[in-house]
Amino acid sequence: MRILLAEDDELLGSGIKAGLTQKGFHVDWVRDGVAAERELLTGEHQAVVLDLGLPRQDGMDSLKAARARRIATPVLVLTARDAVSARIEGLDAGADDYLVKPVDLHELAARLRALVRRAHGQTQSRLTAGPVTLDPAAHQVWLDGAPVELSGREYDLLQVFMLNAGRVLSREQIEQHLYKWGTEVASNTVEVHIYNLRRKLRAELIETVRGVGYVLRRDGSPVG
Repeated sequence: MRILLAEDDELLGSGIKAGLTQKGFHVDWVRDGVAAERELLTGEHQAVVLDLGLPRQDGMDSLKAARARRIATPVLVLTARDAVSARIEGLDAGADDYLVKPVDLHELAARLRALVRRAHGQTQSRLTAGPVTLDPAAHQVWLDGAPVELSGREYDLLQVFMLNAGRVLSREQIEQHLYKWGTEVASNTVEVHIYNLRRKLRAELIETVRGVGYVLRRDGSPVG
C-alpha cells in the first residue's frame, strides 16, 4: 500500500516512516501543509496520515481543500490536538479516523489497513478472489488453502489487484500504487511481475484487457 505521511517533526516522521515501511507500506513523506495538499490532490495514495500542526498551512486546511475537490482518499489525522472539539472538527472536515499522539505503530498500521479495506468496499480483514486469499496483517497468501511464496513486489502487486478486484487498472495506475516518488521503473517491470504472479497462482487469474490494462475478477474467473 502506498501511503502519504504529512508530518513536520523529523524524529517522529522518520520513526513512523520506518515503522510503516517495516510493516509493508510504501511511505511518501512531506513536511508541510502546502505539500500535503498538493499530494492529496493527486489522489495517488491509498491512504494518508495527516498531522494538523504543519508549517506553511494547517493540516485541517489541506484536508478541507482535498475534500472540496472530491478527493476520496482515506485520511487518518494524527495530531497532538486531543480536545473533543478538535476531533469533531477533524471528522466533520472529512477525516476518516483520528488518533492523538503518541501512537502505537501496530495500531496505526491496523487502522490504515482498515481504512483502505473500507475504501475499496472490503469488509473482511482477509481479501479473497476465487481460490486466492491474502492476509494484509500477516503478509501471507494462500491458493486453495495452500501457502504461496511471493516476493515483496509480487505481494504488493497482488494486493493492489485484490483491493481493486473487478476494476481494470492501467500500467500507470499500478506503478503509482507500487512505487515511491522518484523511482525509475523499467517499461516492462509491471508485466514481469504479472507474469510471475500468473505462474505462481493461476494463469487466468489476472486478465489482460488489450489496450487498457489488467483486471482481476472478484470470483477469480476470467472476464469473458
